[in-house]
Amino acid sequence: MSEPLDAAKSRPVSGGPSFSFVNRAERALWRAVWFLLGRAVPPPFGHHWRRFLLRAFGARMGTGSVVYASATIWLPRNLSMAERATLGPGAECYNIAPVTLGPGAIVSQRAFLCTGSHDYEDPHFQLTARPIVLDANCWIAAEAFVGPGVEVCEGAVLAARGCAVSNLPAWTVWGGNPARQIAERTSPDQSSINRATD
Repeated sequence: MSEPLDAAKSRPVSGGPSFSFVNRAERALWRAVWFLLGRAVPPPFGHHWRRFLLRAFGARMGTGSVVYASATIWLPRNLSMAERATLGPGAECYNIAPVTLGPGAIVSQRAFLCTGSHDYEDPHFQLTARPIVLDANCWIAAEAFVGPGVEVCEGAVLAARGCAVSNLPAWTVWGGNPARQIAERTSPDQSSINRATD
């Protein structure tokens, strides 16, 4: 139901829809509910209330997961957030395809998680979608961009305004557009080893 329509038939470049009527109606209802009921309640109670609203629309929300009022979620049932995962203020979750946040994953202010793109070789500009996975304890910093099909592995960091279009290995730090590795990050396991050998 969230799959893009065949652009050759629906012709979105000429004003036709990219998604089914049912999908568009579901998203319209969700936007109204979020605007009227999700954005007005301040923290800390608001975090509990927003988890409830997201679950009511099909999202899988772990204990202590946090979605700020100004975050935008395209389709709740394509969102899965483990315990302590966070979507920060102004974060954009364009989840045509599933977006998964592992335990403790953080998406900071105005970062953009984008599962959608277009086939630029197709004369009808077909909309495509691939999932995004943010593994445990990774951090997407302010105004960074994560593209379709990307996995940000455990503990990896995408620096502010960085642009990730391919997978980021575990416990590494990336920045720039396109993102390049700029540092390594010490994993908790490695920290334990270092303390034991000091």
